[in-house]
Parts: sequence; structure tokens; C-alpha cells
Amino acid sequence: MNNNNINKRQNTNARKQNTKKKTKKKMKMWKKILLIIVLILVIAGSVFAYKVYKNGGGLSGMLATVVGHDENTKKNLGELQVLLMGVSTDQEGVALTDTIIVASYNPNTQKAVLLSIPRDSFTGTNTKKAVASDKINAIYNITRDPMKTVEAVNELTGLDLQYYAIVQTEALIELVDAVGPIEYYVPTTMDYDDTSQDLHIQFEEGLQEIDGQGAEELLRFRKNNDGTSFPPEYGDNDIGRMRNQREFITAVIEQTVKLENITKLGTILDIASRNLITNVDFNVLKDYLPYAVEFSTENLQTASLPGSVPSLNQTNNVSIFVIDEEEAEQLVKELFYPEELTQEGTSSGNTTTNETSNNTTTTSSSNIKIEVLNGTDDGKSLQEVVNKLKQEGYNVSRTGTTTSTSKTVIANKKEVSTTAMNDIKEIVGTGTISDMSSGGNSSKVDVTIIIGKDYK
Repeated sequence: MNNNNINKRQNTNARKQNTKKKTKKKMKMWKKILLIIVLILVIAGSVFAYKVYKNGGGLSGMLATVVGHDENTKKNLGELQVLLMGVSTDQEGVALTDTIIVASYNPNTQKAVLLSIPRDSFTGTNTKKAVASDKINAIYNITRDPMKTVEAVNELTGLDLQYYAIVQTEALIELVDAVGPIEYYVPTTMDYDDTSQDLHIQFEEGLQEIDGQGAEELLRFRKNNDGTSFPPEYGDNDIGRMRNQREFITAVIEQTVKLENITKLGTILDIASRNLITNVDFNVLKDYLPYAVEFSTENLQTASLPGSVPSLNQTNNVSIFVIDEEEAEQLVKELFYPEELTQEGTSSGNTTTNETSNNTTTTSSSNIKIEVLNGTDDGKSLQEVVNKLKQEGYNVSRTGTTTSTSKTVIANKKEVSTTAMNDIKEIVGTGTISDMSSGGNSSKVDVTIIIGKDYK
């Protein structure tokens, strides 16, 4: 082998050795970089986890951390109160706010309130000279200024509302279709047609799955073609209509805050931005959203502003609703300022058997008459529930069967206390509590339990 070939081979080996050395150096360098990255991720993850923990943990704590909250953010958040006004867009140029609801949410107590304002509430000065424009639902239609309606509601309730949100029909339809269908117990059979508005409402009483279009129809229902309306124990005509609205909104809230719908938050916000007219700043709203995911509708109180409907010959032949100022003041205190009632009770030395925060009456178990109806195919379910209730001292005065239903419903028909209703639910082991105590009291039982297929 000549010298040239030997030199070439030596040079090639030298280059290979240098390449291997460089490769090893690079690998060591990348290992160091990778180790640093891992350490950074571990530290960042630990810091993030710690912040999540400090923010209360769980999904709520994670979302709060993502949007930049610390442990003091929630403490400094007050109760958010918004006046919701539902406007139907089916009649061009008409913007009557036939749905008016005060909605409040407190992230620290996880308490919320829905207070309906009757659409015919009188806002004038003399009922004997009433005109249609004196009704609260006409204010926005006339002025196109939402704050005028806010001011009228503040005057009627004594609240100090600052925020409003005008909800157009399309928003409701899109929201329900986005998070639904909504499982809802329709309180009565609905059969109504209005060809002038191309409105047709057809629902059977019982548990139904409601889509967006159905939601609009459900919330607009007030009476049937034959003039009948909601059952007296539910609340007739507009009283029943407002109650139906509140209970359906409750069902929508319950569905919206479910974990599987968190991924739809972008869609929900997009629906809101396109269909809401509101003065609630998004930066304000986003501070409440992380805590709203932990909200349970069991902490939701609903009511309607009390009053009466005078005869037409007393109101210039105009149908109006006159708010009872004393009862309204008491109700607002119970719903929004319960601490004032506590202080008043302490200072006067009086005690009460009413749970004023829920406007219900405490009753011993033996005095509560319960009706149990079987909505399953299993006859044993009825006897099991009856036996459980009797063992705990409850008075089961009626039993029977009803149409098949998938969900258990526990209906409060006579202002049974919240404590007793929750106790009954715990005994049964499942069920949705439904308040049917407003309006008339023709029911012969205090509580009706409809056993659904979810009963185990």
C-alpha cells in the first residue's frame, strides 16, 4: 500500500473520530437543554398547581388561574346583579319586554336569585287614569333606552341595579341548541295557535327534551286555545308564565354549567356577543366566569314580585298589575338582604318558624302529606319509596301510578320548608325538587313525588 493511500485512510479515520466527538458533545448539550426544559416545566407546573390550589382547586381554581386571578380576586368580587329583558323579534318595530327578570349571583356564597317583574306592572301615578304605556314592558319599546326600565325596576323593588342585558329571541334559540336539548318537566299540556304570528305551541305535560325553537314557544305560552292556562296551584296566566320562564331558565343554567359544556364557552360567548344588548363589560363578566362553573341550581332562589290585578272599571279599562309595596319590600329583603332580616329579628327578640331566605314554612315530618306516583315499569319502586318515607316519620297519604317518566320529580305544593324538601330528596335518593307552591292551594297534599326511571 503506497503512502498516499495510507495518509488518506488516516485522514478519514481522524475525521470520523472528530465527528463522533462532536456528536457526543452535541448529545450532551441537548441532554442538558432537555433537562433544563424539564426542570422549567416541573417548576412552572408546580407554581401553576400551587396557584390553582390557592384559588380553591378543581376546575374553578384552574380557570381562575388561567385568567390571572389570585386568592384575593374572588374575595373582592361583589354580588353581580343584572336586569334581564327578553325581547321577541317576531314583530317588526315592536320591542315589548314581556320577560323582565332581576338576576343576581354571588361567587363567594354561590347563591343566586331570579326575581320576575310582571310585564303589566304599573309604573304610572294614577291607576284610575292608566294607559298601556304605563306598563313596565312598554318602557323600552317607547324609549329604546334600557336604563329607563332599570330605573323603573329600581323604583318598584328598592334595588340599585346598574347593569342590564336585553336578550333577543335568537339568543335563546341558539344557546339552547348549543348546550341542549334541555330536559324539562313541562308543567301543563300546552295547545295554542296564533296564525298572525305563525306561532304554534304544542306540548304534553311531563318530562320533555326542549330544543331552541321549542324553548321560544314554551316561554311564550300563557293560555290554551280554549282559554285554560296553567293549573291554579302552579299559578294561572301570567303568574304561571313567569314561573315557567324562571324554572326553564334554571334548567338551562344547570345544563350550561355542566363540565362537558365548558369546551363550548367560546360558542356561548359568540352567541351572547351577537344577540345581547348589554352594558356589562366583558372584563367584569370574565372575573365571575371561573366561579360560575361550580354553581349548583340548588342554591338558586326564584320568585315573582307580589301584587294584584284590579278590575278594569278601576283602571280606565286597562289591564295592569299593581305591586304590593309592603310585600315587595319584604320579599326583596328575603332574597337580596337576608342579613337585615336576621338583624331585625335579633334586635326585636322575636323568633319565627319561617325560613325567610327561602320564603317557606317549616313543618314537622308527620304533618307533611305526601303523594307518591310511580312513573316506572317496576311496581317495587313505589313500595320501596313509601316504606322509606314512613320509616322516617312522613305521612304518605296517597299512592298511584302515572305516565312513564325518566327523571324523578319531587314537587313542593304547599310551601314545605327547604330543609324538609331536601330531607325527602335524601330519603328517596334522587330527584329534582320543583316548587309548585305559588298561586292557589287547591292540592290536597303537601308534596307529590313522581318516581322516574332514574330511581335505583
